Amino acid sequence: MADALESAVSTVLNTLYGWDGPVELQETRKDFEGDATLVVFPFLKLSRKSPADTAREVGEALLAATPLVVRYNAVQGFLNLVLSSEQIQARFDAIRTAEAWGTASVDPAAPAAMVEFSSPNTNKPLHLGHVRNILLGHSVSRILEASGRKVVQVQIINDRGVHICKSMWAWQQFGGGITPESAGKKGDHLVGDFYVRFDQEYRGQVRELMAQGLDEEAAKAQAPCMRAVQEMLRAWEAGDTEVRHLWATMNSWVYDGFNETYRRLGVHFDRNYYESETYVLGKHDIEEGLARGVFYRRDDGSVWIDLREEGLDEKLVLRRDGTSVYMTQDIGTAIQRFADFSIDRLTYVVGNEQDYHFKVLFLILKKLGYAWADQLYHLSYGMVDLPSGKMKSREGTVVDADDLLHEMEATARSLSEELGKTEGLGEAEKAKLYQVLGHGALKYFILKVDPRKRMVFNPEESIDFNGHTGPFIQYSHARIKSILRKAEGRPAAWSWAEVSVDERSKELIQTLDRFPEAVQQAARTYSPAVVAQFAYDLAKAFNSFYQANPILNAETEALVGFRLELCATTASALRSALDLLGIEAPERM
Repeated sequence: MADALESAVSTVLNTLYGWDGPVELQETRKDFEGDATLVVFPFLKLSRKSPADTAREVGEALLAATPLVVRYNAVQGFLNLVLSSEQIQARFDAIRTAEAWGTASVDPAAPAAMVEFSSPNTNKPLHLGHVRNILLGHSVSRILEASGRKVVQVQIINDRGVHICKSMWAWQQFGGGITPESAGKKGDHLVGDFYVRFDQEYRGQVRELMAQGLDEEAAKAQAPCMRAVQEMLRAWEAGDTEVRHLWATMNSWVYDGFNETYRRLGVHFDRNYYESETYVLGKHDIEEGLARGVFYRRDDGSVWIDLREEGLDEKLVLRRDGTSVYMTQDIGTAIQRFADFSIDRLTYVVGNEQDYHFKVLFLILKKLGYAWADQLYHLSYGMVDLPSGKMKSREGTVVDADDLLHEMEATARSLSEELGKTEGLGEAEKAKLYQVLGHGALKYFILKVDPRKRMVFNPEESIDFNGHTGPFIQYSHARIKSILRKAEGRPAAWSWAEVSVDERSKELIQTLDRFPEAVQQAARTYSPAVVAQFAYDLAKAFNSFYQANPILNAETEALVGFRLELCATTASALRSALDLLGIEAPERM
């Protein structure tokens, strides 16, 4: 309906004034009559009339041009348009009879879109920063699929390097053979403890060396634990059996821990890539590019690319000893993924501190001649802070993802019991509800923020049954389901001849009508915040409708039937929108 109205307005503006630019309609302010408002100030140079006269001229032309508009009012430079009841009715008929309202069908023969997200290190558990990454990647994947795309979800696990060896060395020195089973602890948490333990030992050794007269830089380089870790990495790269066995064992502990957290978050991956395998990729591609003049070799033997003409700088792609840098691996991994899957788009969900890296990566792949390089996208998101400030992994001051989920469930329990939201539920139902509400609060609080913005996560603010929160939307869904259960077995036949659409029902139908465009806009902009805002707007519109209209006690049975169907359609849309955010919609509260 909104698209049809914008098209009609665009045609009228072109006919009257030759306007061929974009047309944007706004929601009419509550103190004026109207369903949509056109701001006419951009057209005054073409109309050569006052704002009020221009608004009236456009309004009269719309009345003559389209049955969508039945009347208008002009307030200065604002043209408020009132839509016809017949058009509202027709749109609701289309919505309620659609099989999958709001989503598009997927062509199984078309290439897929790949989304890379999470990509953790195997030296510590997932934390709040990972949670934003994971929730964004998973929700974007669901939204792309709802927009009509097949989707492949992947992660690259950073399972090699000095940081991994730090945990290994600390376990050897201080672990005493401890395992996740003997410790009664998740494997990723156990390994993370030893990463923190290494840092404590390292800091102590650096202080001791500095007390002996070394400057800080020399002390850091000569600390015995750091030298031991570097030697361990060299042994790993040489294929040392003992080191490799310890590495595989500790990584397996971490993978088990990661997978448990992923299950709690409702996330899965179609393919895991491992840096221990991908770090050898890219060298052949660099050599080929070198032969074609894309790269150049310096006197010391290192290989570079000059991107100064593109406004960047010179970038190292192979060290002088022939070893890879991260850019080398990323070049090779991107090429490998397009070989592994039938995809035509690849999205990287990575924090904005890597903006420059991805600009360089995409430009290099384009210079290497890959046509799909234009379909690479970096979903650059802002960091997550706490009210107390930044998190620090090495110092063990991060917010652990598992602890956060436990805290959210506990907060949901406390607030639900305080507000009496669990009356009549059994203990198992209550436990499930606390999980659904707690996780929903966390997910919604993070996803409602535009990904590109830095954000502060406050657990207490995220759980509120009356605010701009996940629980408010979840409660709206549960309220509708309660109404529908009470109406079970009641005749619900109705026709438009028996029913008139009141103002609140009209607003609810218009909000429902925005669902498909919200999905498509979210897919275009890679922003789950668009869907989150739609879900909130729909829940608000329903609650306004609910407060203004009796449903089971409506004046006529036909009106009862209409309002019940409007409730059922709203519940379906709320459930679908929440599902795109990875949030469950509870049946009872």
